[in-house]
Amino acid sequence: MQKLAIQGGARLNGEVRISGAKNAALPIMCASLLSADDVRLSNLPDMHDVATMAKLLQQMGVSVALSPQAATFNAGHVDKLEAPYDMVKTMRAAILVLGPLLTRFGEARVSLPGGCAIGSRPVDLHIKGLQAMGAEIHIEHGYIHATAKRLRGARILFDLVSVTGTENLMMAAVLADGVTTLENAAREPEVVDLANCLIAMGAKIDGAGSDTITIRGVDSLHGAHHRVMPDRIESGTFLVAAAATGGRITLSEARADILDSVLDKLREAGARIDVSGSHITLEMLRRPAAVNLRTAPYPAFPTDMQAQFMALNTIAEGSAMVVETIFENRFMHVQELRRLGAQIDVEGNTAIIKGCAQLEGATIMATDLRASACLVIAGLVAQGETIVDRIYHLDRGYEHIEAKLSALGAQIRRI
Repeated sequence: MQKLAIQGGARLNGEVRISGAKNAALPIMCASLLSADDVRLSNLPDMHDVATMAKLLQQMGVSVALSPQAATFNAGHVDKLEAPYDMVKTMRAAILVLGPLLTRFGEARVSLPGGCAIGSRPVDLHIKGLQAMGAEIHIEHGYIHATAKRLRGARILFDLVSVTGTENLMMAAVLADGVTTLENAAREPEVVDLANCLIAMGAKIDGAGSDTITIRGVDSLHGAHHRVMPDRIESGTFLVAAAATGGRITLSEARADILDSVLDKLREAGARIDVSGSHITLEMLRRPAAVNLRTAPYPAFPTDMQAQFMALNTIAEGSAMVVETIFENRFMHVQELRRLGAQIDVEGNTAIIKGCAQLEGATIMATDLRASACLVIAGLVAQGETIVDRIYHLDRGYEHIEAKLSALGAQIRRI
């Protein structure tokens, strides 16, 4: 099993290009199922989840032509309306083929998802929404089996804000008969990016980025070219790593307008941040100050950045409180940070971190995707060598992270 070996103490310095967003790329790849024409995606990140989604689409009969940072998908000859367990178990985003398959072909059979062990992420919101649009759905032998002659527009109110739920039902609605309104919809930039791709394919969507999205169904969609948005979580991860190591880095091909809550917290920690077009520069000239955070749906502080900021808080001046409101099991990195000497107490969904002057290297184990990034940041600042095990989690959501960190001066290698 591959691991990362990190020699701590080096300050990050230089420029790093931000990759396309995994959480935008995966639903947009699924959107290619909605048309028989070519859908070309550029700025596609080279990472494990993207490769897994490409294989899943190919198993269904989608033609996939890959090139560096781009791919062309053609779903003109789909012959298998199923997402099998062996493909879905490692990547929860595979549930996003459900809406497109059902609305275009009238049937879908999708395994109940797996993915990260960060807590319950139920699919009932997807199922209830599709049933409201006229689908017949049965759960049998671990699979969701859905059928519908043609979905019809409906008013759907989400009990909880759900990014994948919003995306799945938005894709289902674009070919439905009539108007669909999604209320209490997710406002994440990745939802907007999917909507922009669907609109380029001929869909009629209003309100993406707000909590009410209106979709007017059309008879068919055509092909399109779409550039995947920059990854705001990768952007935040590199900025936190630079702040933790007392470095100075510039992100290129990034977007500051979707990072407000993260940039605000970094400034609160003492970082100096300058934004110029698609470039974000961070400089940290002092020991970070501890920052309190509370995760919540966009535009509030993202749950996908909670672990990275916890790593920053472990070596910060003062104490901080971190409250996790999205996933109930997302403090699994705490016990690993403690192995490095971090002082963290957890009670329910709240962690209290007392900053210490120095972490010490040790062998630690990644438990989920963003926890992996947290442990890498901790290793960058720890004294001596840190070994991060189970980095397959990291490869699911970061493009060549050790190469990018090495280019910034980090002493990190894959073993």
